[in-house]
Amino acid sequence: MYPEFLNKDYTVSTEFIYLAIVLAVFVFGRYLILSGLYQKLIYDRLSKVLSNRIISPKYPRDQQIREIMWSGIGSIIFGLMGVVMIMGWQKGYTQIYSDFSTYPLWYLPISLVVGMVLHETYYYWLHRWMHHSRGIYKLIHKVHHDSVSTSVWTSFSFHPLESLLQAIIIPVIIMIIPMHWVVLLVWLILMTLSAIINHAGVEIFPKAWRDNAVMKWLIGSTHHDIHHRRFTKNFGLYFTFWDIWMGTESHEFDQRWNKATAKA
Repeated sequence: MYPEFLNKDYTVSTEFIYLAIVLAVFVFGRYLILSGLYQKLIYDRLSKVLSNRIISPKYPRDQQIREIMWSGIGSIIFGLMGVVMIMGWQKGYTQIYSDFSTYPLWYLPISLVVGMVLHETYYYWLHRWMHHSRGIYKLIHKVHHDSVSTSVWTSFSFHPLESLLQAIIIPVIIMIIPMHWVVLLVWLILMTLSAIINHAGVEIFPKAWRDNAVMKWLIGSTHHDIHHRRFTKNFGLYFTFWDIWMGTESHEFDQRWNKATAKA
């Protein structure tokens, strides 16, 4: 079963606009709530007891206001893309399904991982291109990099065109990969959490993760903070494997990781 609101006909202009507004408010509200909670419960608390885990210092007030403004505009783009995905599902263009018995239960996490890996691949090369193309960087990506010292509020702070470029891959992936709608929802939540964790300016991952065969591939605040300070390194979104394979992972990472995760 799908949620009831997915059964309406969003080809009608008023319904389309209504749902786009609702989804935009939802995305923006989720950003505000999760970012605010992360700041209060993680950053502020760790800064008092484990100061070495703080990667980025406190940000200026005008930066926070600017980031929230760009994030609000980006939420409109994400809301519109959400309606596009719903319309694509209704017209049979996507591989989204609702019956858990359609595929084996073990396929649920597989579809999530495959979706994230495809997203990672697209994002890595898109991100790298935006940095290597001076005109594109100045026009689009510089908005995000105006925040050299990042915070939770930086996580969605993008130029509208970059928000669009980031969002269009999700409908493409769900047109190719069969995915239960609950898995899609989990994936969207993980996107937000990952963006907040990577930009929060505080390293939360334990030191032992660097030596773990699986966890070592995850990107955290230390890894992504280097990207905001060294623009030509560490382009990844969720995982480090493209940076490692393409030689774009910063040589500073191990040193900064060991410092951030050392026992106080």
